[in-house]
Amino acid sequence: MAIKSIYIGSDHRGFNLKQEIILYLQTLNLQVVDCGNTVYDADDDYPDYASEVAKRVVADNNSLGIVICGTGVGVSIVANKISGARAALLDSIETTAIARAHNHINILALSSALPVEYIPDIVGTFIETEPSYQDRHIRRVSKITELENNNSEYEIYN
Repeated sequence: MAIKSIYIGSDHRGFNLKQEIILYLQTLNLQVVDCGNTVYDADDDYPDYASEVAKRVVADNNSLGIVICGTGVGVSIVANKISGARAALLDSIETTAIARAHNHINILALSSALPVEYIPDIVGTFIETEPSYQDRHIRRVSKITELENNNSEYEIYN
């Protein structure tokens, strides 16, 4: 599947890194949709932008998303609350490639502390890596989807 759109969002702590990533993505001739914040606002809240990115990625099969906050943890948690979103906080080429191929992640979560020079390697790997359709990966991703779809019907074991 050829990726056509990248949805990206960040809070104030990720704002500068987001701007750098947008510049990089534009060199790849991808449609980039900035889901906010579009201006620096020290009082903004990462759930607003991470949820918007996740909703758009889930609605657009030919897209991926990137979310950024100070640690990358908050945006990852928020994005994963949207059914169909699979976000992972990543900071290396190897884990990015594996997460995309094996876990079929569709949203890359980043810490604002990521050095700008890592953008082509990590973001590029995220975009270029295709999900693996080997039986074992399909089986595992299907189990994730099943848990997601049935998360209100669980038993507690004491």
